[in-house]
Amino acid sequence: MAGEWREMNLGQAIELKRGYDLPSRERRDGPFPIVSSSGMSGRHAEAKAKAPGVVIGRYGTLGEVHYITEDYWPLNTALYVRDFKGNDARFISYFLRTLDFTAYSDKAAVPGLNRNDLHTAQVILPPSAEQRAIAHILGTLDDKIELNRRMNETLEAMARALFKSWFVDFDPVHAKAEGRDPGLPQPLAGLFPARLVDSQLGEIPEGWEVGCFGDVVEQLRDNENPLASPEVTFRHFSIPAFDDGQWPKQELGESIKSQKSRVLPGAVLLSKLNPEIERVWLVDVQPTDRAVCSTEFLVLQPRQPHGRSYAYCLARSPVFRQEIEGLVTGTSKSHQRAQVDAILGLTVVKPADLLVQHFERAAEPQLKRTLACRRESRILAALRDALLPGLISGELRVESAEKFMERVAP
Repeated sequence: MAGEWREMNLGQAIELKRGYDLPSRERRDGPFPIVSSSGMSGRHAEAKAKAPGVVIGRYGTLGEVHYITEDYWPLNTALYVRDFKGNDARFISYFLRTLDFTAYSDKAAVPGLNRNDLHTAQVILPPSAEQRAIAHILGTLDDKIELNRRMNETLEAMARALFKSWFVDFDPVHAKAEGRDPGLPQPLAGLFPARLVDSQLGEIPEGWEVGCFGDVVEQLRDNENPLASPEVTFRHFSIPAFDDGQWPKQELGESIKSQKSRVLPGAVLLSKLNPEIERVWLVDVQPTDRAVCSTEFLVLQPRQPHGRSYAYCLARSPVFRQEIEGLVTGTSKSHQRAQVDAILGLTVVKPADLLVQHFERAAEPQLKRTLACRRESRILAALRDALLPGLISGELRVESAEKFMERVAP
């Protein structure tokens, strides 16, 4: 290791401070992120700390490290770096991720980080120039991951906005009824009627029908016991995996202890557990994959002429979400479920088949792109995680990491 690297206590490298109380009644909407132990949890009119910032989970998500690029308000469930003492802020955010925070937590029933103990941790830091180089390499990967996340949000929002305009708000129908140009090319504009008629769902476009969700999708009921194939690697679509970035875990059959549902290419997963939490998963499954999911998910396949983009956007539409939330059974708040038959029986509007096909042609490329971005982000995250410990410890030099990235980065 180069002689310029210095050994010291963490408290000599940075100063940590506990975050600040901010009761809900005192929060006022504003531009500054509120950062808790698990990340951003809203925005506030005031900031307590200047950017760039680094926040560490003190309670709850113990040791979770967040890099903040705006002035912010750190909550009291977290520690934040009040003084970087000349060290690079982004490098410090990566460096802290390599620490074993459990060694500096108290032994209470709800473990928490002790700032004073953490300050005594023995660390070795590179000089400033190398800190910046390391932060640049790892930050480039994280910046691309963040760019993909924002692109996915935009692409999904575009597809869902088009669905809402055509099939919820009936904007082209209203425009034609009022003698306005619907803003669509012919012959697409001609597929929309020029008036609304009464139905059991209220006013709907003339010629459209009222049906049920089961007319749009069918439930695939194939089950699989992964334990019967202990050496096979399965892609496991679980509730925790959805909540953690919507990416299935790669698991051997021997580690999956219960019966699962098979997941086929082109499926949409819809959770019946706690339906007030929106869990609708446009899955990325290839024909060669052995994919399974929790039985808390319905595995749905669109019925022709509907495609998966239409089914996905319908299942995420606010009207549908409101209806499914009204189906819950069970007394435990954490284990309420909607019954499968009730979900498939939910009443929906059925547009003309040609309109559904036009929507699918418009929306499917956008949603396919979100899956590609998600795949790329997983590759980038794996690369970052592989490089991180070596760069931070000095075992991997910056020059070697840069050459490695040139060969393998997407």
